[in-house]
Parts: sequence; structure tokens; C-alpha cells
Amino acid sequence: MATGRTHRPATRSRGIPEATVARLPLYLRALTALSERSVPTVSSEELATAAGVNSAKLRKDFSYLGSYGTRGVGYDVEYLVYQISRELGLTQDWPVVIVGIGNLGAALSNYGGFASRGFRVAALIDADPAMAGKPVAGMPVQHMDDLERIITDNGVSIGVITTPAGAAQQVCERLVAAGVTSILNFAPTVLSVPEGVDVRKVDLSIELQILAFHEQRKAGEGAAAAEAALPPAARESAVDGTSTASGTSSGAANTASDTAANTASDERKGPDGEVPAVMPA
Repeated sequence: MATGRTHRPATRSRGIPEATVARLPLYLRALTALSERSVPTVSSEELATAAGVNSAKLRKDFSYLGSYGTRGVGYDVEYLVYQISRELGLTQDWPVVIVGIGNLGAALSNYGGFASRGFRVAALIDADPAMAGKPVAGMPVQHMDDLERIITDNGVSIGVITTPAGAAQQVCERLVAAGVTSILNFAPTVLSVPEGVDVRKVDLSIELQILAFHEQRKAGEGAAAAEAALPPAARESAVDGTSTASGTSSGAANTASDTAANTASDERKGPDGEVPAVMPA
């Protein structure tokens, strides 16, 4: 079986835009689900809905693959599965190393979806000597000292970094020096790589921050919609209530001020009630 070092996907040489490449896995996931249900054909509208894109964009993406479907019939599901899998390089074996076997690294090691999509975890690597030899996901963890040998022996071209941020760049440099040309980075840092090395970054905290932004916006829109849904009289009452409260507060302040002024004036009056021109000695 060919390894990841033998062939490279032809997506760039065929001029497929990166945005289209990013959507191909979405189409493949939807098509695989249809295939498992023995659905023979699918329309662009149905597939677009399943993949979460609009149908015009889907048809444009498929045109880059040379697949236009059949009018009135749609797309052949099995052929599209093969076509997209071939374009993504999933018809061959891709050995992968995972570096950094902490909680996240161990979780990824146990993920069964890699093998079913053509990615074989060739080795688990960690810098902690205490981790060496420990079984994780049925594989013994190997030490960083053996990284270069592992990559060479297994023909690895894809590395997954799940180390702390401070160690990620050094790990990246060693992976690249050993021959790795594609890196999936889970460390919360930006990696510097030479020309010809592809990096994909996965930052869960950034995704959560984006969701928080949308939640905040929805909350603001909900409050505005609730106010707009009030009857006109209720909205005017709310405004008048604010004005009345303001007026009452202002009136109370003025009354208090007048009372204080009158009291001060009374204290200055003489026995006959008039303010004396000259205060008694």
C-alpha cells in the first residue's frame, strides 16, 4: 500500500480553490451517510442542505472536480464518494504521528475516525520519560529522542502537535527537519514554518469565543425584538413613566431647595420679621 510520502493530492495543481477544498470533507461526510443508507442518487439541493451550504456553491465546487451531475436525476452518491476521496488523497494510507500525549493527545489517540478515513496513527510521542512505554489506545508511547527515526521508518508526512504552547515551535521544527510536510496544530500558538509546509490550526477557545459573540448578539436582538413587540401604548407608558419619575425627582429636589432657602431666610429675620439692616452687636 502506498504511504503518505509517495503521493501528494493533486488539488493545487488542478487549481481547486482552498475554500472549495475546505468544503470537500463536508460533502464527503454527507455523502458517506447517504451511502450507508443505500441512497443511490442525491440532488444538489438535498446534498447542500445536508452539508450546510447553498446549492449554487455546491454545484460550483463540484465543477472543479469535473462532476456536473445529471439533470432531473442528480449526483451518483457512490461515484461522488470515490471522486472526493480521491481528490482528498483518502484512497491511500497516510501514517500520522501525534506528539504530546497529555489529555488532548490521548483523546485523539483513541479517536476511531482516523483509520476509517485513511489516517493510520503510526506512533504516539512524548517528551516525558515517565510516559515512555505506557500504553495509550493500545500503542506504547515513544520518547521524543526517537522522533526522527520513527518518521523515517514509517514514511510519515503528517504530524499532529498537541503539546503546550511553549514547546510547539520546537516540536514543529523537529518534525519538519525530519521530513514532515503537513502539520495539524492544536497548541494555542502560531507556528512558523518554511515554504512548502502546510499547517492547519485547531483552537477550541477561539471557536468558543466566536460562539460567545453570536450568543451576545442574539441576546441583544432578542431584547430589541421584545421591546418592538410591545403595544404602542405600553411603549409610550414606559417612556412616560421614565419622564414622570424624572419630573417627580426634579420637583422633589426643587421643593427641598425652596424649603432650605426659606428656613435660612427666617433665621436672618429680626423680631418684626424683617431682615435688620445692621446685625446687633
